[in-house]
Amino acid sequence: MDARLNFFADPTAGKVLKHFLSTGRIVKDSPLPAATQELVALRVSQINGCAVCIDMHTKEAAAAGEAPVRLNLVAAWREATVFTEAERAALELAEEGTRVADAGTGVTDEVWAYAGKHYDEEQLTALVIVVSFMNAVNRLNIISRQPAGDYEPGQFH
Repeated sequence: MDARLNFFADPTAGKVLKHFLSTGRIVKDSPLPAATQELVALRVSQINGCAVCIDMHTKEAAAAGEAPVRLNLVAAWREATVFTEAERAALELAEEGTRVADAGTGVTDEVWAYAGKHYDEEQLTALVIVVSFMNAVNRLNIISRQPAGDYEPGQFH
């Protein structure tokens, strides 16, 4: 499959993506645990069917030492016993935040309160930004049919 657009060759995309991707780097340095960020990015990408992001975040998480069993079970996190309560709260918020059109209600008060038990305001802000950022990146990649499979960990750092 060939990509419809080459974002790295287009001058307008280059200008926009320079600033857009800096958001991802800023969030990486937030107090939200790196493992949680990768799990959330992976789950959002699974829901949206963004193969290139699934490829990237699976490989980045593995390179950072994430256990393969946890990566393999992200899609079934509710039934898996390998995630902490905090990670489960983040994954639930990520799902509701990604499926806003499906649910029609957005993130429920119960899900927000559950996340608030595990994360302080700065971490919750980072979590909301990760969910929103990944949804935007997923859409850029899906619309332009970016191919997956060739990503190397650290490629965009």
